[in-house]
Amino acid sequence: QVQLVESGGGLVQAGDSLRLSCAASGRTFSTYAMGWFRQAPGKEREFVAAFSWSGGSTYYTDSVKGRFTISRDNAKNTVYLQMNSLKPEDTAVYYCAADFKATAQAMALRRGYGIDYWGKGTLVTVAS
Repeated sequence: QVQLVESGGGLVQAGDSLRLSCAASGRTFSTYAMGWFRQAPGKEREFVAAFSWSGGSTYYTDSVKGRFTISRDNAKNTVYLQMNSLKPEDTAVYYCAADFKATAQAMALRRGYGIDYWGKGTLVTVAS
């Protein structure tokens, strides 16, 4: 069992930066691909970024490439999402996800279906 707890959300202005964190319980964090998804009001959940369980590969949705960076610290059982140059359209609840021995690309292609564990989310609001 893996429990995921997100933090770092809040209200920011367009152009600002924010860093989300997701702390995972358990001793097998390194065997999970970690990802971030988001869901804006009235919209479907969408993939944002992921980090493979091994090899260090990452994957991003096009709309955040060059602005967001996902990283992980296996010693701290934590995955981060650094978000720069935030836009109002980035406003959403951001969810952390863990998928056993998956690749980052696989997390993106599955669009969240069949993901092993989810956090409860943290709200990011970007004001214009």
